[in-house]
Amino acid sequence: MLTTLKRRLLLPCIGLTALLLAIDAAAQVAPVGSLTMQAAIGRAMAANPTIAAARLRGPINLANLAVARERLNPEGSFELEKETPKEAYGVAVPFELGGKRARRIEVAEATIRAGDAEVAATIAQVRNDVRRAYFGQIVAEQRLTILREQRDISMRTVDTAQARLDAGDVPRLEVMQAQLALAATENEAAAAEGTAAAARATLNALLAQPLDTPTVLSTIDDTAPPGAQAALALAQTASAELIAIDRQIEAQRARIQLAEALRVPDLTPTFTLTHGAEPEFTYGWRAGAAVTLPLFTTHRAGVLVEQTTLDQLMAQRQATLLRIQGEVTAASQRAQAQRDLFLRYRDQIIPQAQQVEQLAQDAYQLGQTGIGPLLLALQATRDVRLRSLDAIDQFQTALADLERAIGAPLP
Repeated sequence: MLTTLKRRLLLPCIGLTALLLAIDAAAQVAPVGSLTMQAAIGRAMAANPTIAAARLRGPINLANLAVARERLNPEGSFELEKETPKEAYGVAVPFELGGKRARRIEVAEATIRAGDAEVAATIAQVRNDVRRAYFGQIVAEQRLTILREQRDISMRTVDTAQARLDAGDVPRLEVMQAQLALAATENEAAAAEGTAAAARATLNALLAQPLDTPTVLSTIDDTAPPGAQAALALAQTASAELIAIDRQIEAQRARIQLAEALRVPDLTPTFTLTHGAEPEFTYGWRAGAAVTLPLFTTHRAGVLVEQTTLDQLMAQRQATLLRIQGEVTAASQRAQAQRDLFLRYRDQIIPQAQQVEQLAQDAYQLGQTGIGPLLLALQATRDVRLRSLDAIDQFQTALADLERAIGAPLP
């Protein structure tokens, strides 16, 4: 009877082991119709509301350019007087000197380029958010799969303990312990379901999809991150944050030139046609010019404001560059270390755990051990797989941190 019971208990365990091996093999192949990370990023670039809102700044800057190209309107005047000449019709045409209009146009054009750089920085941030959410959902769903397997194992353990109790082989304490373990794994699986749903909602929000849209994602990418020197070179040439500051500096230099141009007084020529000065004349004229005298307002303070703003932006760029260099170096080293940890789990530790599990199965089949060591081996394999998920999560987080520090897509 005991041999028959062992055979009955062995079949579910063999099935579980085969299931684990099949799941590990399937995890290396992307499901048919799955959403790759590049496809997710492409969808976010087209539909993400944050990017769409940032791009609306472009038409505003173009409208400001049209405003900067406008010229000053002439002024017309009409006078009726009791003295002669009784009527006067005048026109004044202001002329901006010092290249004010050209400087305004340069400021507007530089603002457009700065706006484009800000949109690029927003795109880089959304891209980084998509990367984090994408792999966050993969890890959450794989964790849920493992915990569900643990729940199934616990259910089988309860059945096994109950069967052996009925056969008189074990005390009731083993059944109670198995039931306690089942309650704990059911609780963990329920929490993992909520975490997976939250991760799915986060990714769907970034992709501008209904939050409950089911998405099938492809597998984890184990591509090696760029080295520290390569990452630093990429950051110095392609960082969206540095480019945005450079565009702001360019626009600020244009504002300084505009402030210098504002120090030049404008000239307003006037021409007046008079009428009604009989008997001396019927129609007459007079011409003149008006110019602003820079006695009280010289716009020197305006130039000082713009210059100090430029100095602040230059200091900000230097500080940003130093910060980016530190973040990129640290993130590159951390990403490489986390990748090595992940690969050791995938290539060494998990295969070893599966070998131990197989040996425990063989020993049980030969009647050398009881079911306890086999269940412990199965549980140890699950624990190793959960820790490997933590390694995957940390590796992908390190890659996302590296991409954010660089400010550009990883090569």
